[in-house]
Amino acid sequence: MSKVEKVTLIKGLFQHHEAREVLMNMFTTKINYHQLKNFSFSERFGKPDAEAQKKIKALKKEMARLDKILMKPKAKKGNLLITSEINITISDDK
Repeated sequence: MSKVEKVTLIKGLFQHHEAREVLMNMFTTKINYHQLKNFSFSERFGKPDAEAQKKIKALKKEMARLDKILMKPKAKKGNLLITSEINITISDDK
């Protein structure tokens, strides 16, 4: 039987510039992780890591979408309530 553990990552009110900084830094960190993974794979196997490249592309797309959301006039004026939860499923499979 699998069990899901939940961890709160973000929960609070943010001003526009704070929200943008926190969220963009999270995306940038994930992109950097996959770029390093791709570089390491390329060095070892002489070809790019297709999965890492796919994830980089998807993250950049979501980052651009996030930027559009945060650049809306309403988002710039008021506080933004941001919540994020991480769900970790611990599988019984070995």
